[in-house]
Amino acid sequence: MQGTAGSAVPAVALSQVAISFRLADGGSYAAVDRTSLAVADGEFVAIVGPTGCGKSTLLNVAAGLIAPSSGRVEVFGAPLAGLNRQAGYLFQAEALFPWKTALENVAIGLETAGVGRALARERARAWLDRVGLAEFGARYPHMLSGGQRKRVGLVQVLIRDPKILLMDEPFGPLDAQTRQIMGNLLLDLWNADRKAVLFVTHDLEEAIALSDRVVIMSAGPAARIIGNWKVALPRPRDIAEVKIEAAFHDLHREIWATLKAEVLRGYAQTGGG
Repeated sequence: MQGTAGSAVPAVALSQVAISFRLADGGSYAAVDRTSLAVADGEFVAIVGPTGCGKSTLLNVAAGLIAPSSGRVEVFGAPLAGLNRQAGYLFQAEALFPWKTALENVAIGLETAGVGRALARERARAWLDRVGLAEFGARYPHMLSGGQRKRVGLVQVLIRDPKILLMDEPFGPLDAQTRQIMGNLLLDLWNADRKAVLFVTHDLEEAIALSDRVVIMSAGPAARIIGNWKVALPRPRDIAEVKIEAAFHDLHREIWATLKAEVLRGYAQTGGG
């Protein structure tokens, strides 16, 4: 069953999901306690929490890369079995092939899906143009800046037209100004067709500026969702402009009041590392 924009069926629904990992000594580690989260079709949801709280683990469950120890995962109303074929996953680490040009890196997703080489490259050129890289298609990844490589990685995912975007700290390695540029680019591309987005970040400001809803997770072990805030800021948004609005600061202050205690607890558990 496939939803359409605005469908009442969630794009992704995690119901009472728990995730445990077996340790080398035969014991187990409870990464995530029974957690439920639904992302509506067309909704942009950000997950924020301390380091090691299971944010990326939840994302991997939604991608079908990890099977939950218990609970249920549904994609557009159907149980998820194996990989989530309706999702595109943008990792923090780059996934570009260093021996392929930017154009080839973007086109390869279509080519492996059976699209002819000429048509795949034609579409890849159009996507590179959309993100301001029309003149950089013949360059290899090492010849591009960090922001340019992130743009190639983003359209490498979007060209396959996934119904769901799963994003794990995608702009983490970038400097502040480039992160802001990439955030606005992401919002522009997302606004064109409003895919469901599940976006993991440590940056609360980034989460509020981008999303429709911010979900806060507790420190681990047995992390769980402890807060869920709607972001009522109007769209379209410019990240630099939205961050100076009083409503932005009010919401940031309210969320941080909950998040701060968990960040400090997580920091103490890792010995300050």
